[in-house]
Amino acid sequence: MKLSLGFSPCPNDTFIFDALVNGKIDSGEFQFEPVLEDVQTLNRWAMEKKLAVSKISYGVWPLISKDYQLLDAGGALGKGVGPLLISKKETLLDAVNQLTIAIPGEQTTAHVLFSLAFPGARHKKFMLFSDIETAVLNGTVDCGVIIHENRFTYMQKGLTKLMDLGEFWEQKTQSPIPLGGIVMRKDFDPGTAARVDALIRESVSYAQARYPFLPDYIKQHSQEMEESVMRQHIDLYVNHYSLGLGVEGRKAGDTLVKVYEGMEAKFARMNH
Repeated sequence: MKLSLGFSPCPNDTFIFDALVNGKIDSGEFQFEPVLEDVQTLNRWAMEKKLAVSKISYGVWPLISKDYQLLDAGGALGKGVGPLLISKKETLLDAVNQLTIAIPGEQTTAHVLFSLAFPGARHKKFMLFSDIETAVLNGTVDCGVIIHENRFTYMQKGLTKLMDLGEFWEQKTQSPIPLGGIVMRKDFDPGTAARVDALIRESVSYAQARYPFLPDYIKQHSQEMEESVMRQHIDLYVNHYSLGLGVEGRKAGDTLVKVYEGMEAKFARMNH
């Protein structure tokens, strides 16, 4: 059975899926066809039911849960792994609502967390995550919400952290941050989904057993990133939740859905 499989070119995703898509483990009846795209594109495609299996932001999960089932393995959750709000200069948090903020996609978890912290912010610009630091530096926007490898590089560019949005989430909800999960379309039966889930778990285990070795597949897609940054990326986003969500991981996802629904209701009231 051929299955389209979407994930990002970021080191944590290529680390997780390398063994699965490159024949390092036996995938049995399945032939996976990898499609590497930025997470906002994957989120949009999930809303269009385009791929059979895909990495998504938890921020889009409430919009696609009628069409997709959430798998247990391959996700990115944790503590101390959240998006950061950055600026070129020290800025009072009270002023953020009046400023222009770059956000890495409308349906991202980063947007949900930013909106939770700054519900009054109205001047948002949605853009590709890798363009945000430059937009802040050249003054196109006042502040930016950064994710992925930019969490490790913003200081080298002279940018300042205003707030750790993940820390804000953790303090408010007492839950790990649900950043990304793996979903499979519901037109596949539960047995098929369970076998795919088990293969993703095996792929994660394969990679973890050989770490800190970095396969060429990770380097090919890492946009000339230094190996130390690739490992920081993997250390931060690949953990025990990547092998299985467990009770705490599932609860974190449910909490984010409730927060999202509460925000949607609040915005609806404000716009009436």
